[in-house]
Amino acid sequence: MTSKSTNTAPAPQHPKGQRVGYLRVSTLDQSTARQLDGLDLDEVFEDKVSGATVERPQLQAALKHCRKGDTLVVHSMDRLARNLGDLKAIIDSLTKRGASVEFIKERQTFRPEQDDPMATLMLHLLGAVAQFERDLIRERQREGIELAKAKGVYKGRAPKLTPEQAQELRAKDKAAEGKGRTALAKVYGISRETLYQYLREA
Repeated sequence: MTSKSTNTAPAPQHPKGQRVGYLRVSTLDQSTARQLDGLDLDEVFEDKVSGATVERPQLQAALKHCRKGDTLVVHSMDRLARNLGDLKAIIDSLTKRGASVEFIKERQTFRPEQDDPMATLMLHLLGAVAQFERDLIRERQREGIELAKAKGVYKGRAPKLTPEQAQELRAKDKAAEGKGRTALAKVYGISRETLYQYLREA
């Protein structure tokens, strides 16, 4: 009676996960070059919009791109999310799909199936601090404006567009069903955030 061989072919290795970078600055004039400078990344997605803006197309593209085993690399928590709830939702969504999230500034990495109460605590603490800092900045800006108004030296921002141009912009955006807004902003010489402000005013 012959014995069966117990030798089996080695199981194929899981392909090496990608390191996917995401960068964001608030205006078209700022540079993202230093956020992830020197890091070895397979793919990079970059938004130039305010963190308060809901529509961040490159962030959505980065999240869609990430697969199991990948790591989304971001400079800091405030570059990724608008607030603490948004931050937790993004991290939960990625880790449930088997991807990790790494923050360079905070030196924190959140991995799939990571049952670590300390990591959860750090997420809430650091996210809350980042949100608190943004709130402080906005409060200082409001106080500075009120002080300037009291002194009679605050003139406010001059409107970027005339009422007629603003109405025309909204009509074109409606006709295009919200598509091509970057190109539309360039036509009127305004940033995407300013474009969104005019659309919200409607």
